[in-house]
Amino acid sequence: MNRAALQALIAAGESKTLELKKSTAEKDRACRSLCALANAQGGYVVFGVTPAGKVVGQKVTDRTLEELAQEFQGFEPALQPHLQRIPLSEGDASELEVLLIRVEAASQTPVSFRGVPYERVLNTTRVMARSTYQRILVESLNATDRWEMRPAIGCDINALDQRELVVTIEEAIRRGRMEDPGTRDPLGLLRGLGLLVQGDQISRAAIALFCQDDHAIPEFPQFNLRVARFKGTTRDEFLDNRQYAGNAFALMRRAERFLIDWMPVAGKIVPGQMARIDTPALPVEAVREALANAFIHRDYASAAGSVAVALYDDRLEIISPGALHFGLTPKMLFEPHESKPWNPWIAKVFHRRGIIETWGRGTLKIASLMQAAGLPIPTLQERTESVVMTFVLPDAMARLKKGGTPEETLGKTLGKTLGKTPDLILKRLRGAPGASISELAQQLDKSSSAVERAIRKLRAQGKLQRIGPAKGGHWQVIE
Repeated sequence: MNRAALQALIAAGESKTLELKKSTAEKDRACRSLCALANAQGGYVVFGVTPAGKVVGQKVTDRTLEELAQEFQGFEPALQPHLQRIPLSEGDASELEVLLIRVEAASQTPVSFRGVPYERVLNTTRVMARSTYQRILVESLNATDRWEMRPAIGCDINALDQRELVVTIEEAIRRGRMEDPGTRDPLGLLRGLGLLVQGDQISRAAIALFCQDDHAIPEFPQFNLRVARFKGTTRDEFLDNRQYAGNAFALMRRAERFLIDWMPVAGKIVPGQMARIDTPALPVEAVREALANAFIHRDYASAAGSVAVALYDDRLEIISPGALHFGLTPKMLFEPHESKPWNPWIAKVFHRRGIIETWGRGTLKIASLMQAAGLPIPTLQERTESVVMTFVLPDAMARLKKGGTPEETLGKTLGKTLGKTPDLILKRLRGAPGASISELAQQLDKSSSAVERAIRKLRAQGKLQRIGPAKGGHWQVIE
């Protein structure tokens, strides 16, 4: 980097990728920042510049460089910072220099300095939050030790629906997404799909994709689907509630059939035709893409979770267990982004089968289909250990207040639902006074913090009181 580029870098000020230090006397704090930068997208630490951006320089000796190199030994795993010496000016008798240290985003994270991991928040460095550390560690391990590519211990070829496997291969051939392997032997087909590990051992991905339909596997209770049609806009009353076990393709078909049975349709008479034309309330392709995403990206390591479809009077929710990874946010998913599937081998098979078209465009395709139908783009939220895509139904749009927007109407509806949380808690506690906050949160599909806030409000209003200790006590609803 030349002096002009350095000046431009400094002029931009400290940021998520730049830290300024007056001298190498602050090398310990500088290394914490280098650790934080390596845990994110990389960046620079500049010695010889005050935090206000004033270039003061410092005299750099061999001893200075040796001390820095010694500090760099504190990174685990090891980092290789790139160091550049930039004189303040040509022929400067004082021999003052600026030291520019650049570090790339680490390929193996989380990185720690002297046993402590750090993260960058805006223009500051702090000790990494435990939740962030655990998330990054899981993401790092996923690159080399993914759940989907571990052997399915105790399962053999008889656990698979071989017809589903053959249908997948033939559909992939028909679509030109693979060559005909010349065999229909199950092990040969799985080998061609990359779903065998440690020789001829069936992988967990193979079981997730092709296990017997409607057949629960004790070792994998997460291979299930929950579908429900609720009356109104809350979860207080069911009109239909079912649960299925089976492979991902079969469960997708079950979800689609459930929505065919319950999804509102719009009918119209076309001049010149005897039959009425019925159109589903939501574009079929958009809903299908959302369902596929739920099965592809879900966290299969969570034995307690399942893909869920919840249909209300005003909205459809498709719920996938797990979280967004690799720094992706709901907003980023509706913009062009790099594809980083959590289960890439499962995603490959879905692609070959023709259920998804291209990687990294699922949410963009959904948005495009909804806009083409004149409907609002669905919302994407991270809730407790799950990702939820919510479609507003056209009937809810028809109830817009003058000047409102579909997004505002959905927000108001959800806001009213959330506003009923205290009443829902009282209703639950009347029947189960011993329920814990975590149990209430799970039953009401709310966060624990939201339940805690509602309980504090109810206690302040004199509607609820705690009898006995936190553990072993119970709640008393005051009528």
